[in-house]
Amino acid sequence: MSPKKNTFKDFLKTLPKNIFSGFVVSLIALPLGLGLAMTSGAPPIAGIIAAVVGGIVVSLLGGSYVTITGPGNGLVGVLLIAISTLGISDAYGAIICSGILLLILGFLRLGKLADFFPSSAIQGMLAAIGLIILAKSTHIMLANQGYQGVSMSIGSFSLFEKGSVLALLFGIPKTIIGLFSYENSGQTYAALAGIFSLIIMVFYPKIRNKYLQLIPAPMWIVIISIAFSYYYEMVLQLPNPIAKSAMIPAIPSFNEVITDLPEISFGKIGQFGFWSSVLALTLIASIESLLSIKAVDKLDPEKRRSNVNKDLKALGLATIGSGFLGGLNVVTVIARSSVNVNNGGSNRSANFFHAFFLILFILLFSTQLTRIPLPALMAILVYTGYKLASPNIVNKIFSIGKEQLIIFFVTLLTTLSVGLIEGIAIGVLTTFLIHIFINKSFSLFFRNLLKPNVLMFKEQDTSNDYFLSVKHFCSFLNYYKLKDKLDAIPEDKDVIVDFSMCEFVDHTVMENLNNYQELFAKRGGHFEVIGLDMHGTDSKHPFALRRILPIPNLLSKNLTKRQKTIEELAVDYCLSYESNKNKEIHFLENFLFFRTKQINHTYNQLSDEHNSIRLFDLEFSEGEFIAKEVVRTTMMYVSLQEEIPEFTLDREGFLEKVYAFAGFEDIPIDNHTDFSNRFYLLGEDVQAIQSFFNDDLVHFFESNLYYHVESNGKALLIFGKERLANIKEIKVIYDFGKRLKNVLQK
Repeated sequence: MSPKKNTFKDFLKTLPKNIFSGFVVSLIALPLGLGLAMTSGAPPIAGIIAAVVGGIVVSLLGGSYVTITGPGNGLVGVLLIAISTLGISDAYGAIICSGILLLILGFLRLGKLADFFPSSAIQGMLAAIGLIILAKSTHIMLANQGYQGVSMSIGSFSLFEKGSVLALLFGIPKTIIGLFSYENSGQTYAALAGIFSLIIMVFYPKIRNKYLQLIPAPMWIVIISIAFSYYYEMVLQLPNPIAKSAMIPAIPSFNEVITDLPEISFGKIGQFGFWSSVLALTLIASIESLLSIKAVDKLDPEKRRSNVNKDLKALGLATIGSGFLGGLNVVTVIARSSVNVNNGGSNRSANFFHAFFLILFILLFSTQLTRIPLPALMAILVYTGYKLASPNIVNKIFSIGKEQLIIFFVTLLTTLSVGLIEGIAIGVLTTFLIHIFINKSFSLFFRNLLKPNVLMFKEQDTSNDYFLSVKHFCSFLNYYKLKDKLDAIPEDKDVIVDFSMCEFVDHTVMENLNNYQELFAKRGGHFEVIGLDMHGTDSKHPFALRRILPIPNLLSKNLTKRQKTIEELAVDYCLSYESNKNKEIHFLENFLFFRTKQINHTYNQLSDEHNSIRLFDLEFSEGEFIAKEVVRTTMMYVSLQEEIPEFTLDREGFLEKVYAFAGFEDIPIDNHTDFSNRFYLLGEDVQAIQSFFNDDLVHFFESNLYYHVESNGKALLIFGKERLANIKEIKVIYDFGKRLKNVLQK
């Protein structure tokens, strides 16, 4: 749920900041748009057209607030293949068709599409795209004129065949060595321009100066390149030493873009290659946009949540318009959106003004842009490609789990050797097979995939507003069911997600839950995940996949976040903590509550020095065979120094009134009508119980939260809901039990 939209007065108040932010973003979008277009094999202006059309259309019709749209890094590989195999005219046709598909996805409310792809598979796909960008851009950055680019479709060659991505990557050392043997000095100057630009991209972000940071690194490359050209021509009275063949080709003026529309062809619409490109463009555009929107929402200082389906419609319309004007696909881009937020952008007008300033640049400086060396622009793309395929990503994925690394590399290599669609499809299949292998069960997924596995209800009279119980399994295959429930909850509420009845939770779900925790924390709510204490994991990473452990006492190695917090709580409260399962449960067997239930074990036990107060998680079962249900809950045990009457005390409700008709009559307490109306008190020795419930004890119960309190004569059993308690509830029930014991001792 998003807060109310700004009024027109607020809009005018924030307009100067959004104009400034739009200007700063345009400084990045200009060189990046030119570079992405040329790396994709399209005319340089195609990237600017995508940014302009996207900025105008999405700012007017979109459902996000602080995102910036334009050409995306992820589409470079697909566009490169589409243009090289279909030709530029039919590639524009494919771009328009992909825009139509995006529009349809928005109308079908398929904004949840990105949730069906495992996180490691997406990382593998993005890393492959990064390598494709590196493979082409590095040779151009180093002014290797012998480089011909990727001239054939990925999939028509082996990984190391001439012209393939890996062959080009492994050819980079040869190009570097060749720098020292260039016969043409213009080629050498071009390579130096590329290397100097790469140095700017790498080291400029490390300079923490607020004035310098106003102009982003890519724009410094543009400014220095143009200034270098004028220095030679006007000061030294010499021609630009950089070879003319290494400069950006002529860029059409704004009027030419409008009047000289490109030739668009749908002549290959019946061919498999055409629709393969359309599907790949749609898939990558939607995933990149949806992931970026999700990430940017976390940065929004006003804590709003985007309407992703509305944004997909706007992106689809923008892509259609961009294609007809000779531009690339329009996507939501994370880097430019982050710059927008950092510079004070607060609504969609920043996206509009970023487009406005790009138009202004083309109107006023289109001829000046031809003074920029192509290797300088490629340096921006080389840096971008490296960031997408950085070795740090591999280390991060390995820290989550070895199985995630398998998914990552299978997706990456399949994408490079076969294609993007095939790569993500194989990544999904690999993830599913690994999940089956880890759980040693195909039936867990087959039997429960279509079952409703998320129960949500709003709790009353507690500090938590919403409780969600997840059963069976929760992975990328059915995460959307949980996500739909979570998205319906206002972020300023308290939420508990309980996985105690869930046998398997995968990495994608764990990562997304972490995002929800950050989102709720930012917006004044509280989001807690419980029930993972009995699940095992192969790494200590908080995003590692988890499965129920059949063998006790394995949890001491890797405590969950909840267990670590309980451990800290034990230190604060001077209690001892034991996380392992404990089968010594005889002290609970004399309580009426467990008379028809089978206690399995306790775990996560907090206890005082004399074991007189114990707070623990407990697993019990009721019923047998197909009627058997396993329940996990949090309870408190308080041993007493003196014997008291046996009784049970609950909040009185409709069911308790029905019990009265069945002979289970509520015991009244004289002179305490309110207590008798609110509480349901049972026990065999009525007189002893009435004598025991004196004024102090009655007032204590009347002024505190409702709990099930039961006495077996020698000890008390206290619990709230029949589920695991979160940390806040553990603190409250511990305080309740401790104070109740003090009242009884008086």
